[in-house]
Amino acid sequence: MTVGFELANLTGLRLFHNHMTIELVLSFFEFGEPAFNRLVGEFRRRIFEEVASSELPGLIFTYVWALEDPSDRKSIEDRCRIFEAEGGEIYFVELEADQSERLKRNQTEFRLSKKPSKRNVDESNRRLIANDQNHKLNSREDFFYSENYLKINNTKLFGIRSCERNRRYIRIDGARLIWRNFLENHKGRYLRRSHPRSGLHVSLPP
Repeated sequence: MTVGFELANLTGLRLFHNHMTIELVLSFFEFGEPAFNRLVGEFRRRIFEEVASSELPGLIFTYVWALEDPSDRKSIEDRCRIFEAEGGEIYFVELEADQSERLKRNQTEFRLSKKPSKRNVDESNRRLIANDQNHKLNSREDFFYSENYLKINNTKLFGIRSCERNRRYIRIDGARLIWRNFLENHKGRYLRRSHPRSGLHVSLPP
């Protein structure tokens, strides 16, 4: 989420982090209840639809993705299709950091101000550790999509430094989203221009 905020500041794109809907619906239903899941999904879908059909140049969406879960992948692909139906293009940025570093970040004042449900830090940390044990939260050179994809280990790159690296990969030029292939082990470079209405998905650790 923190990287998402910094990237939004650098690019001018709006940020939609996953807890925006989670915190809203937690005011009415417990996490994981059927009504909670339905409402979170519906709110997100409607926001994506409105953004995709608007004149906004794009959207940054951050999300903790259980890669082994087919329903998570379907959810992401359904959201991608909303933008693709409007002529947009999707860009994936996967962030990875050591668990010890994420536990430290999990209790920063900024993060807790944006995610009130995590203010019980002990419980939040237990959930983070359990998620690491029970889910595949990072790819191992087996991400589903090979194009428009970048992976960064940001254990030692926090906030603005991660985003500066992202900006070499994605930058905004007026209403045009420009993709630059910048993987460290790639010798060549190329540019691709996309439709102004594009979605950027950033898969973040918890």
